[in-house]
Amino acid sequence: MTNLQQLRHFAALVEHGNFARAAEAAHLSQPALSRSIQALEASLDCRLLDRHTRGISLTVHGQVVLEHAQRLLAGSRALENAVSQLDNLEAGELLLGSGPYPAARLVPQALGRMASDWPRVRVKLLIDNWQGLRERLLRDELELFVADIRDLSQDPLLSIQALGVHPGVMFSRPDHPLAERRNLDIEELLEYPLAATRLPESVERELSSVSGREQPVSIQCDNFMVLKALVAQSNVLSMAPWDVIADDVSAGRLVILPLRHNSFNQHSAYGLVSRAGHTLSPAAQAMRLQILADAPP
Repeated sequence: MTNLQQLRHFAALVEHGNFARAAEAAHLSQPALSRSIQALEASLDCRLLDRHTRGISLTVHGQVVLEHAQRLLAGSRALENAVSQLDNLEAGELLLGSGPYPAARLVPQALGRMASDWPRVRVKLLIDNWQGLRERLLRDELELFVADIRDLSQDPLLSIQALGVHPGVMFSRPDHPLAERRNLDIEELLEYPLAATRLPESVERELSSVSGREQPVSIQCDNFMVLKALVAQSNVLSMAPWDVIADDVSAGRLVILPLRHNSFNQHSAYGLVSRAGHTLSPAAQAMRLQILADAPP
């Protein structure tokens, strides 16, 4: 798995142009630096460098990885700097909101670190769909929330920071009648009940269009844990960003339903949302940084 240390070594190698100078700058032996670069290439399954007598040159893949590495390393430095300024955060309360999907993985990871770093900060977490969270934010019942932002992006009352995306997937229990099928169409999926959270308008329109149904969702529930339990014990299907069911798929509790190419293309659209023109409290700033540390680039 790619890590920041490997990216630091890669960036140093590009900066210095050869292994000897880069290894010295990184306080490594040349064999250790070479192993780190090889491990990065193996984790990404591509060649990043062309090695020759004059030094190294970047491949096309290497150029792309370098751009992302520089952004990630800059973000890591910014996070460390910002967190170091909050060492005196010994009290306070954070009113935090989350959509159902971020609440299944992204927010608990960030909240766990927050609780470890600043145990005296009290956090009240509310889980709701993006509409309910927006209303509560504007009533000052929340200071910050992370949720799908597709239907919020043009709202002048909000300050929004988009996060990276995860591909969307349809999933079922492992022994579902469709689990062994390939190249499924949406029409075949919707022969079975579909359960989902409240969908963004763009997703609902696409699902209605490809299915030919005005109301394609049979069961709407904004508690994703309930949706997963429902899918695990019935023929009900559901949809979600990949990150929130990756562990369940790896453990064999759920399976991804392979859709025909271009039959339904969706992805997550998480974002951090606060009130426009309002300065975040130290606790909210700290939580924002924790979430950004886990969000995909």
